[in-house]
Parts: sequence; C-alpha cells; structure tokens
Amino acid sequence: MKTLNIDIETRSSRDLVKAGVYKYIEDPYFTVLLFGFSVDHGPVECIECEKGEEIPPEIIQALQDPAVIKYAFNASFERICLSGFLGIKLSPVSWRCTMVRALYFGLPASLAAVGEVLGVEKQKLAEGKDLIKFFSTVCTSGEGNSQATVRGPQDDPEKWAAFVRYNIRDVETEMEIADMLDHYVPEEIWEQYELDQQINDRGIGIDLTFVRQAIRCDGELRGKYLDRAKELTELDNPNSPAQVKKWLQDKGVSVKSLGKKDVKSLIQESSGVVKEVLELRQHLSKSSVKKYNAMEACCCEDGRAHGVMQFYRANRTGRYASSLIQVQNLPQNHIPDLDDARNLIKSGCFEAAEMLYESVPDLLSQLIRTAIVPKDGCKFIVADFSAVEARALAWIAGEQWRMDVFAENKDIYCVSASRIYGVPVEKNGINGELRQKGKIAELALGYGGSVGAMEAMGARDIGLSEDELKEIVNSWRNSNRHIVQFWWDVDRAVKRAVKDAKPVRVKCFYFYCDGGYLIANLPSGRSLHYVRPRIERNRFFKETLTYEGIGSTKCWERIESYGPKVVENLTQAFCRDLLAEAMQRLTDAGYKIVMHVHDEVIIEAPLDADVETVCKIMAEPPAWAPGLGLNADGYECTYYQKS
Repeated sequence: MKTLNIDIETRSSRDLVKAGVYKYIEDPYFTVLLFGFSVDHGPVECIECEKGEEIPPEIIQALQDPAVIKYAFNASFERICLSGFLGIKLSPVSWRCTMVRALYFGLPASLAAVGEVLGVEKQKLAEGKDLIKFFSTVCTSGEGNSQATVRGPQDDPEKWAAFVRYNIRDVETEMEIADMLDHYVPEEIWEQYELDQQINDRGIGIDLTFVRQAIRCDGELRGKYLDRAKELTELDNPNSPAQVKKWLQDKGVSVKSLGKKDVKSLIQESSGVVKEVLELRQHLSKSSVKKYNAMEACCCEDGRAHGVMQFYRANRTGRYASSLIQVQNLPQNHIPDLDDARNLIKSGCFEAAEMLYESVPDLLSQLIRTAIVPKDGCKFIVADFSAVEARALAWIAGEQWRMDVFAENKDIYCVSASRIYGVPVEKNGINGELRQKGKIAELALGYGGSVGAMEAMGARDIGLSEDELKEIVNSWRNSNRHIVQFWWDVDRAVKRAVKDAKPVRVKCFYFYCDGGYLIANLPSGRSLHYVRPRIERNRFFKETLTYEGIGSTKCWERIESYGPKVVENLTQAFCRDLLAEAMQRLTDAGYKIVMHVHDEVIIEAPLDADVETVCKIMAEPPAWAPGLGLNADGYECTYYQKS
C-alpha cells in the first residue's frame, strides 16, 4: 500500500466551528459514523462504524505508517478525529491535504466549490447538509444533555443509505480533484504543513480563570451600563442605533452614523446627559468579550486551545491565518500597569477596576492577549521581523537607499519624511511631527496607492490637505523610482505572459502561463497561481489582467488586477516564505512555537532560554535571498502581550 484517500462522517454535540476539532472529539457523544477510503486509487469502500463494522487492521496500520501517504480534504479533521476514535495519536507526517493543494493553485477552500470550479465529473452531493444535520448532530433538551437524542441507521434506513453514498462520493470527488491538480507542489510546502500541524497539536495555553472572570466582569458592567442608559433615555433598547439616533435628534443633536469614530467625535462636542449617553453607547458597543467567549468555547481539557493556526489560507499569497480565537486581530495593549490590571480582573475586583480605569470595556479589550499563557515552568519568547515588507520590497526592486537605511538601523519613517519634506526628521526630536506623515506615506504608497490610500490610513486626521497629499505621493514616487519601475515592469510582464504565452523574468520572479494558470515563480521555489487569466479592457479602456478567484464578495468571480497589486501579492508571498523558513530553523534548533501572528512568532520556552538567540536565528537570510538585510526584535513575558 502506497496511498490512502480518506473521508469520514462523525457525530458530536459540540459546535465544530466554535469549538474546533480538538474539543469536538472530547465530547462524550463523539464517534466516527462512516469511514470512506480508497487504497492506491482503487474502488472506494465505506466502513459503517455506527453499525459496528470495524476499520480493517491493515488500514489502521497504514494510518500510522509514514511510508503510506494519506490524502483527505481538510486532512487535519480526519487525522484528529481518527486519533480520538482509535485512541492513537496520529502524526501529521505523511498526511497530504487536498484543500491545501487546491489553495496552492488559487482555488477555493471547500470541496464543493473546488469541484464546481474544476468541473469534476463526480461532484459533491448536494443533499449532504441535510444528512449531516440528521445523523451527525446531537439533539438536546434540558440541561447537561440529560435528554440527548442521537439518530442512527435504524431511525431512517433510506437516509442512512444516502449518507453512505454521500461519504463514498466525497472520497471520489477528492480523488478526482487530486488527479486534476496533479502538478508539482514543492516538498517544502508539505514540510511546512507538517510543522503547522505540530504547532496546532501543541496548542496555546489559556488562563481559563482569568477568561471567565473577564466574561463575568463584562456581563455585570454591561448590565449596569444598559440600566443607566435606559434610565437616562427612557428607551426600550439603548443598544438600538435607530432608537439612539432618534433620541439624539430629539435633543437637538444631528447624527448620520453611530460608528466608532463618529461617536468619539460627538462625545468631544457634547456635554451633560447627551455626553453620558454617548459614553455609555461607546462602552456597550465594545465587542471585546467575544474573544474571551471564543477562548472559553475552544479551550480543551488540557487547558489549551488547539487548531488556532490555519495553513495557506490567504488565497493570493499563501499567508497564514487563524480561526477560533482569530489571533491575527487581537487588540494591542498600551496600559503601563498590565500586571495590576490583570490581577484586578482575575481576582474579581471589578469595582476597583472601574475606579482606577476610565473604561473597563477598553481595559478588558487591552487584556485579551494576556489570557494566552505558557505552561508551568516556561515563559513566552515573542520575536518578530522588523519592517519586513519594506525591507523585502526594497531588496526585490533594488531600491538601494532604502536598503542602506535598514542596514544602518535607521527609522524608515523618519528618513522617508526627510526625503519628502527636504528637512532632517528625528523620532521625538527635530521635526519629529513629520514622522507620522512619513509613516502614512510608507504604509499607503508601496503598492501603487495614491491620495485615496493615504486618506484611508488617516492622513486627513493629522491635518493633511488634498494638495499636500498629492505632493507627498509625487515626492514619494520620485524618491522610490526603482520600486515604481518594478510595478510597471511586472505589469508588462504579466500581460506579455498571458497574451503572447511567453515566459518573462522580472528581478527574482518568473512569469509564464501553463494549464490555465498564470504562474509566478518565487525565489523560494514556491509559485503563485492566477486561475484562467485574461487580458481585458477595464472601465478606463486600458488593458488589464483579470483572473478567477475569491473576490470582495466572498464568491468565486473574475477579479481585475494590475502591476502594483501583483507586486503586493509577490512581496507578501515573499515575506510569508521568510517566516515559514524562520519557523523551520527555530524548530530545528529545538524551540517550541505555539503561535504566530503576521510576522511574529510566539515560543513556549524554558526559563533559561534567551531572546537574543531566537532573534539571531530569525534574522538569518535564506539562501534564495542573498544580501537581504533582515532584523528581528524580541522580548520575553509571563503571558502574551505587545511589548
């Protein structure tokens, strides 16, 4: 036996989306109902476990044999569920995820959607959702699942037979997709996938006592705020934007929106009861407690949240994402007395927290990170790349002055502002007020952005006029001629690759069309794929690249792109590969990564481990980017925080 294609159907009373698969299998009702499989691409068989049929010993042996390659769509689900069902911890080594393969080729992340886009002969059966709802969910009434109901083959033999057909078809669909995507995927991708699975198996520690106290604090305060708002406004629901707007209008306050920025602005302009109501509205609109609820929902019996990281989820770049807790967008913390604030909440001193802090909802928001903790006897080492996208873009495009800035460890925002305004700029020093303008320019203009991009970054909030914004855009582009040139070289390259079917090299990237894809080879050996590319006329009657993908509507559609946008994809993909290689080097050096966020890694380390060594390992440039000046900063902590 060389290969095994697998799909399973399961039952649990836990909500898989909220709990995650690791907690899903801890449920007392968890079981595997059906085990569909194909050996070496042979006929698909289905073991009806719910009927008492047993998975053959040779198949169980194959699941544990690293020489047998196991294929499944979203393979982590099959691996973790089978580990729980069989009582065997299955290693991620030799598992291959067909969903990852689909994402690698720019396709959707669901089996049905991939099958539809590729036009496979054996499409996923549409009745699956109803069958899963019937057999895979546990119907409960009363507390503690005391009157839980499960349904099996005896409850509806016809539906069960359809369920078996559905399971078999899923294996067939997955196999057909795998055959259609039988192109080369670098072995390094599967090594990175295995590391990702190891990180998810390891999980992150959650301080459940603190989490539950934070939820309790939010509930008590929210009740007080709501009661006070009702008292002041005499509204049935002071949380209703429509009711609050009308109340404000009756008070002579004209308001179009109750968005975060609008409420903040109105508070500054108001006084008396109107100001207090707006402040209460601001408190009530805080959604920080949702993160705490998510932590409690997915925390497993070992006190850890598993399966938080998502591999290869950014469709155009292959960057990592997260699920369950959504660690990619945790609020930052800025309060200086983090320990004291955290201890107040954990010990239940909510009234003291109200007295000491202006906004307890904001405090809870800033404390979310601190709920993530290392295991006993360990600490966190947090390290991240410094300005990695700016460094990468400068190296790729050959913008030497920028590379010199990084080599000399200067502040790129200050130097950029100095070049824009023609005066010296120092952080917290001479002309220091210009640094923020340089920062906005740096963040907004690297990928073809103009006045609109700067406005979206808050340029108007710091007093920049439209004329000044235009001058900044022109000045930045004049200072970064190699980057601007790179945008349009890439634009011409993708058009030529699609129109003339000729390969084109630009800097360290290689563009060509093959098998219905525009392919961009990266220096790491990985490739980006644009599905079914065409060169079409846009609304300005200019030629532009279009391709199929998941667009802003979250649906599969034709997407328009052009040089600077492709450069953004390339640069972010380049940085993703830097992180992936750095994590592998850290793992090879014996460090236990438990989480990573954007360009940052969080390591659960012994107390005697040092930050400097971690940063040094991270900052090593890979062989495929010689001369790239990387730098990493780090710190240690007893709970996760932003330094």
